[in-house]
Amino acid sequence: MNRIRASGSDLTHTDLSACTAFLNFEKGFNAMKEEKIPGILSGISGEYFVAAELSQRGYIASITLRNTQGVDILAANRNASKSVAIQVKTNQEGRFKWALNKKAEDYSSDHLFYVFVDLKGRTSRSEFHIVPSDVVANQVKKEHREWLKTPGKKGQPHKDNPMRIFWDEECKYLEAWDLLEL
Repeated sequence: MNRIRASGSDLTHTDLSACTAFLNFEKGFNAMKEEKIPGILSGISGEYFVAAELSQRGYIASITLRNTQGVDILAANRNASKSVAIQVKTNQEGRFKWALNKKAEDYSSDHLFYVFVDLKGRTSRSEFHIVPSDVVANQVKKEHREWLKTPGKKGQPHKDNPMRIFWDEECKYLEAWDLLEL
């Protein structure tokens, strides 16, 4: 049997054939339209993806209990000399837009960050946008005021509501983990 060296491990030709077959199956499977997962599962998966990403980067990450208001993850450096609180928002849209509520306008702290997660499907790595909470507060406040000033589709004034939208249109915060300064 032929031995092949790949990525630091020995693989047999049989192993590679099985791997190739699996990858080809996955391509066909992913070609079918993926169903969206329910919102609550999307949010929970986003939190776990963020915690995993933080852990891979050598940080301590602890997901909070569901009744912890405004903080989904507490993260710290290895010696716990610096910590931050993280609010996670997840979408499945691939549009770099996330829904927030009115509270986001006033919810900011030097030690609070949002991590906006874009789930890319079952076999693709999710993308993360790491944004300081003051940036989020300022943007959603400004954008909502602008939205209220513009007429609706039929020319009518928009009615105020608690919905706010954050987007990272230019991907300025994409994978900006260094902003956490842990």
